[in-house]
Amino acid sequence: MGSVAMAGLQKYLLQLQHHPLRTKAITAAVLSGISDTVSQKLSGIPKLQLRRILLKMLFGFAYLGPFGHYMYMLLDKIFKGKRDSKTVAKKVVLEQLTTSPCNNLIFMIYYGVVVEGRPWMHVKSRIKQEYPKVQMTAWTFWPVVGWINHQYVPLQFRVIFSSLIAFCWGIFLNLRARSMTLPKAALPKSN
Repeated sequence: MGSVAMAGLQKYLLQLQHHPLRTKAITAAVLSGISDTVSQKLSGIPKLQLRRILLKMLFGFAYLGPFGHYMYMLLDKIFKGKRDSKTVAKKVVLEQLTTSPCNNLIFMIYYGVVVEGRPWMHVKSRIKQEYPKVQMTAWTFWPVVGWINHQYVPLQFRVIFSSLIAFCWGIFLNLRARSMTLPKAALPKSN
């Protein structure tokens, strides 16, 4: 690793140690923004929608980073920091039956109402239609990530690990949410 990259990593780790919540929130925001940028390009949007990217970054900063920070601390407190296979399985099941459905629902509501500016009734009907598919897909993907995270990743890095994986998951959710919206011709133009 180059000296510039190593120095940057050292500064990042120092920030993570001294300001864990802030660092995780900023990391989640940056990765959410990059994920949305990639999603826009993959979905064929000719001009980047900066408002949408900023709103996705806000979601990462205000919700994903802080929520993950406190959730992983709570799980470690409940299970006393144990990392044996039985305890990890319990953590993964608890996480998948509680936070996974909530996080996906909150994201879909936020995306539909705030990011896309759709009326609640439209968002509600689309969530009824799409949420089960999104959640079922989440349950085929995230338990493996959760297992790796709880089994092998130290507590202070779990949000960052999840954020990196969520980068790809966010692209999937963005593309799924985008397919839920009105046809492209009916979409309002935004910056």
